[in-house]
Amino acid sequence: MNDNNEQLLRQFFSEAAQQQIADDGFSERVMHRLPSRINWFNRLWTAFCILVFAVLFVVFDGMSQLAVQLEVMIRTMSAHDFSINLLMVFSVIFGLLFVGVGEVIYSEANRK
Repeated sequence: MNDNNEQLLRQFFSEAAQQQIADDGFSERVMHRLPSRINWFNRLWTAFCILVFAVLFVVFDGMSQLAVQLEVMIRTMSAHDFSINLLMVFSVIFGLLFVGVGEVIYSEANRK
């Protein structure tokens, strides 16, 4: 009995999802006239993430860290033994995570 109800519900919703209601572009015009606070928030979030990443890069002397890591990587390539600075890796992941979260929020807000 339960399986029959599930099958009927799936059939009903699949048919309903395929229906298109002609609105002559009304929905799109309404969506464009709504206040776009999300765009402002996304720009602010992206700027904040870039600023935090830049500050962390300067505070932890990122340029010299990158130079050291590049040198270590090049010198140890033949031995296949890479040395990784975990603080630098976590800083990069932290920056990418913040920017990524902002991009996800932006893409979800702009879904149609």
